[in-house]
Amino acid sequence: MSLHRSDLPADVLALLRRGTVIPAHPLALDASRRLDPVRQRALTRYYVEAGCGGLAVGVHSTQFAIREAGLYEPVLGLAARTAREAGQRPLVMIAGLAGRTAQACSEARVALGHGYHAGLLSLAAMKGASLDEIVAHCEAVARIIPLVGFYLQTAVGGVALPADFWRRFASIDNVVAIKMAPFDRYRTLDVVRGVVAAGAEDRVTLYTGNDDHIVLDLLTPFAVRRGEELVTVRIRGGLLGHWSVWTKSAVALLYRIHAAIDSGRVDAELLALDSRVTDCNSAFFDVAHDFAGCIPGCHEVLRRQGLMAGTWCLDPAEVLSPGQADEIDRVCREHADLSDDAFVAANLSKWLA
Repeated sequence: MSLHRSDLPADVLALLRRGTVIPAHPLALDASRRLDPVRQRALTRYYVEAGCGGLAVGVHSTQFAIREAGLYEPVLGLAARTAREAGQRPLVMIAGLAGRTAQACSEARVALGHGYHAGLLSLAAMKGASLDEIVAHCEAVARIIPLVGFYLQTAVGGVALPADFWRRFASIDNVVAIKMAPFDRYRTLDVVRGVVAAGAEDRVTLYTGNDDHIVLDLLTPFAVRRGEELVTVRIRGGLLGHWSVWTKSAVALLYRIHAAIDSGRVDAELLALDSRVTDCNSAFFDVAHDFAGCIPGCHEVLRRQGLMAGTWCLDPAEVLSPGQADEIDRVCREHADLSDDAFVAANLSKWLA
């Protein structure tokens, strides 16, 4: 059965379009690298109570290797059940979809079966395919589930895609949003140009996944010419691995940004937060080692708060890089006001119950 864009619950579609905080959900493992369901549930409860507007599960931060480990459906199901139990307000539930067409379509059906609203489509497995083949792949998956496009940075396996691809992608009726995470201003602009060229700027909502440029992505209008018309579009929210930590502060930040845009007054202090948030990200995402420790780096922040028991990943070689813990020490000290440690400490025992 196909779920078309018009069939998305109206409150969910409105939330997605307004722009919200969507953390990329990590994977909680025990010391034997098996799923720790208690802490996995605690993470979901944390995100919901922190005020996030959605969850992205089965994505890069959840570790793509959950598929080979047989954890894809269990992890999606656990997050969906826990989110439903944790709150009565609408949440945009997004499932990561990976692999070639048959696998991505199969995962889309699994996601729909667990009540997910859309699929975040990774194109990493399509490396080497022609643009026509990639577009056909996207169209096939979009016949099953509404799509969120995903421009993943090439440093962690993404495929470089031109503006014309994004024009064709945004022209697919069942595309509802695009997460832009190339960590590259030129490629980010390619996505915006493609969406505007498709005339899809009112239907396809832009989300930042550029963890190195979060605040300015959300504050800066993009002006793109379409024929004689100058079209202005905005990135409305974030679907971010960075927002899997200090999430309550991220919610407050997005609220502050939306309020500043609505009032037409963006102050220098808010602009200056961009460099501070990026500094935090440099430690969490291990920029010094080309993002090798980006997943365990986020785990380490959550471990220090007590939400995770350790930084274990499915791949035993995926660990904190040399000096990364010291960098996390530094940013936690220098940017302590951006953390939500007190909020987590006050609620941790309830979330772990």
